[in-house]
Amino acid sequence: MTGKYDWNKRRKKVHRGRRNRRTGGIQIAGVLVVILIFFVMLIGFVTNTDAPVEASGSNRLDKEFPWYLTLVNYQNHIPEDYEPKLVEVQGKEQVDERIYEPLMEMLEAAREGNRGELPLVVSGYRTAEKQQSLYDEKIAEYRKEGYSESEAEELAKQWVAVPGYSEHQLGFAVDINGASYDVYLWLQENSYKYGFIFRYPGDKTQITGVAEEVWHYRYVGAKAAAEMYEQGLCLEEYLETI
Repeated sequence: MTGKYDWNKRRKKVHRGRRNRRTGGIQIAGVLVVILIFFVMLIGFVTNTDAPVEASGSNRLDKEFPWYLTLVNYQNHIPEDYEPKLVEVQGKEQVDERIYEPLMEMLEAAREGNRGELPLVVSGYRTAEKQQSLYDEKIAEYRKEGYSESEAEELAKQWVAVPGYSEHQLGFAVDINGASYDVYLWLQENSYKYGFIFRYPGDKTQITGVAEEVWHYRYVGAKAAAEMYEQGLCLEEYLETI
């Protein structure tokens, strides 16, 4: 009886030890799973790219750039008391007089990709009032489609800049129309030769905050335009390199 009792006690102790080890193992595994889930969630948060990328160095008051590299976008307002000297182009649109000559040279050369016709500037310099009108009209369009006021405003911002945050108010940007879509392909491959850039390519929307606009070109000077073209940079990215 004594021997059997001792053996049973030892066997019970062994069983309890095994249970304790199994329980401890399960607890450790549970902790590891929780840690793993935490890191997966953390990585997912860090790498989320659904929201527009904040352009570092926004409102670049700590840097001085030439006039033709002035950055105006959804984070950067036009300079205070800005008054461009304007000159008229065909179609009764106006641009800053400093970009007139390279603009006309580019449009003349673009006949090659436009069935021999001169492409037209359909939008150049805009007053604050004009920009406000375009912005309000875009919001109204989305409201008619059933979007709420806040939704309509967010959607409108992808196509029309908020007044005060539009390059058109500088006089350095133009919207161009052609006889065929081929003119836009020509401009994308050749505009840099005249100091202009394809300002809003589709693969840069997360940075610029603007949906692709194949018609929108911005003057940045010949050197900067060539470097941006060769390196595949948008204006926001380029300014970070200089």
